[in-house]
Amino acid sequence: MAEAKAVLRYVRMTPRKVRMVVNLIRGRDVSEALTVLKYLPRAAAPVVEKVLHSAVANAGQQELGDAESLKISRAYVDGGPVLKRFRARSMGRANPIHKRTSHVTIAVSPTKEVSR
Repeated sequence: MAEAKAVLRYVRMTPRKVRMVVNLIRGRDVSEALTVLKYLPRAAAPVVEKVLHSAVANAGQQELGDAESLKISRAYVDGGPVLKRFRARSMGRANPIHKRTSHVTIAVSPTKEVSR
């Protein structure tokens, strides 16, 4: 089955927070997922929406159909590299700070096969 995918790498958000958003749209129709993302009050929602728009545009380039005839077939978030920093504490000590990054992948496919 044909599918189009989009990947956004090195997003400066923790994978755990982005996964909460991606889990809400996995398996939905694209138009329904875009509506959910538009009104979701989470910082990761605009990022995931951007990746979803890119995946739909890639599907248009591959002639898989328009946004109404597509559904999200795969959506996942992987952890990227971690920026390691230190916060100064009292008496000369230091505590580590891990600034995590994410790789967001979304793949869309036609709900039914489109004849070419």
